[in-house]
Amino acid sequence: MAKHQFQTEANQILNLMIHSLYSNKEIFIRELVSNASDALDKLNMLVLTDDAYKGVEFSPKIDIAADKDAKTLTIKDSGIGMNEQDLMNNLGTIAKSGTKAFLEQMTGDQKKDSNLIGQFGVGFYSCFMVAHSVEVITKKAGEEQAYLWKSKGDGEFEIEKTTRDSHGTTIIMHLNDDDAEFLDSYRIENIIKKYSNHIPFAIFMDKEKYIPAKKDDEGNEIEPSKNEIENVQINRANALWTIAKSEIKDEEYKDFYSSIAHSSEEPLVWMHNKAEGAIEYTTLFYIPSKAPMDIYRVDYQTGIKLYINRVFITDDEKELMPTYMRFLRGVIDSKDLPLNVSREILQSNAVMAKIRNASVKKVLSELAKMAKNDKENYEKFFKEFGNVLKEGLYSDYGNREKILELMKFNTLKSDETVMFEDFLKNVDEEKKEIYYITGKTSLSMLKNSPALERFKSRSIDVLVLNEEIDTIIFPMITEYKEYKFVHVSDAKFGESEDEKKAEEESAKEFEGLVKELKDSLGDSVKSVEVTFDLVESPVKLKEDKEDPAYMMAQMMKQMGQSTTTPAPAPILQINPKHELILKLKNSSDQNLISDAAHVLLDQAKLFEGVELDDTAGFIARLNRIITKAV
Repeated sequence: MAKHQFQTEANQILNLMIHSLYSNKEIFIRELVSNASDALDKLNMLVLTDDAYKGVEFSPKIDIAADKDAKTLTIKDSGIGMNEQDLMNNLGTIAKSGTKAFLEQMTGDQKKDSNLIGQFGVGFYSCFMVAHSVEVITKKAGEEQAYLWKSKGDGEFEIEKTTRDSHGTTIIMHLNDDDAEFLDSYRIENIIKKYSNHIPFAIFMDKEKYIPAKKDDEGNEIEPSKNEIENVQINRANALWTIAKSEIKDEEYKDFYSSIAHSSEEPLVWMHNKAEGAIEYTTLFYIPSKAPMDIYRVDYQTGIKLYINRVFITDDEKELMPTYMRFLRGVIDSKDLPLNVSREILQSNAVMAKIRNASVKKVLSELAKMAKNDKENYEKFFKEFGNVLKEGLYSDYGNREKILELMKFNTLKSDETVMFEDFLKNVDEEKKEIYYITGKTSLSMLKNSPALERFKSRSIDVLVLNEEIDTIIFPMITEYKEYKFVHVSDAKFGESEDEKKAEEESAKEFEGLVKELKDSLGDSVKSVEVTFDLVESPVKLKEDKEDPAYMMAQMMKQMGQSTTTPAPAPILQINPKHELILKLKNSSDQNLISDAAHVLLDQAKLFEGVELDDTAGFIARLNRIITKAV
């Protein structure tokens, strides 16, 4: 017998299961049954596609047995089984690096935390919520040796050789006295119907059956009544997605979701679609009501299972649907793919490409209907997944217009987000220009950006985009139908010849101040220039989009690559009508002008969401200016 220590993360999760998560204990049955179903799925695929498993018998069955005297609950399957290395990898170590996120996401709210179980591949450990000791007897298909794994959840586990009649896995849980409810057959059956009714394999359980007393014709008892143990199937064991929509109740859809999403929360919406014709396939997609905890991780767990004619193929292929739809949970089932399809073939398969493209269009279409007919639910969806969906504007050019139509944006003139379609109603139909501003700063700061003052003065609405992803995506979006996207800094408004002449004359009057400001700021600005776009602010920054360094930085950003090359120095624009600028123009105090130059530059940077390089210097200069003014 060999003793082993649990991996650190596994040990932490065991402690949480044993000592912290008591809110929703029943889900341990859901998780163990789900694991058993996965083991059967894997064996089924191997028997059909791998010559090494051709001789292995596949008789799918999951058995649950409760022993009230011994206080044990046993869940047994005839699936792929495990060898010693599998036991080490699967039950002693948590291989998925994203599991660390499970620990990071713990909130202290037992109900919320228990809903995380299963989402990060920690489902097996949930059995320690109800058991003080667990034994696993398992034998891998095609191998002779069986193994016994056992642990008390105390940081150690043991593995030794044993015997088992056939391949598969048996989990024996020695229940805590407080958890005797899970020995009751009625309680177990209700849990199975709630979470695992549509597991595609039969789940059996020993149940007591009442046999009434036998009596003769005169009513005399010949044989007393008794209870017999009968092994009966307790789930429907049908693939829900193969049933006609008209025959499925909402509760059944929700129950199936709980089993595939490892969640006790109801889905926000589901989409069940069957396509017939040149390619036949069925999809059942769910949108969760809450974003999965790993949705912004590179190693996120995909939520789509691929079946080929009801044979499970994979649930770990991120190419089944585009990454910007990684919030989806559900299944794709097709008859037109080969059973032995590999990941490489899957990524380049023409049939799979058609299924994927059609599925994307279907999901976008359903979201459009929700946005129009169920605004409350769409608001919930967009709050959770709007930024994820927005990634499609970058990655899915073919569907860019449809995705844009699903966007909700903050705008200059609205206090709440508005649908893109509603924003378009106020766009000038002659110019057909959609103005936008981006910046990695707060919404209120961006709405008060000096760059928007000329739009406010003209009562023109602007898309205000303050998410980091916006700064990457929107420079790439140049048009929508006949409309052009124009950054606020590139907007041009018509001026009369007289206005242009007056501005040129005014700019000449400030040439001396422009030179003094540039001399004070040195290389921290590319240049200083007069602008007539400002109304209330004294200064703003402008990027030189013709600068090769700027163009290179933008190109790298659009390619999704960061660059260590410093951003080119900005242009500082000054407002010749502002009282502060006018006073500086008429001042002969060179120290004041120098301090003011740096403070004004820092002020402009703060509006752009840029962190100051020298905060102490900014405060010192500001204090000197205030001292002179007091």
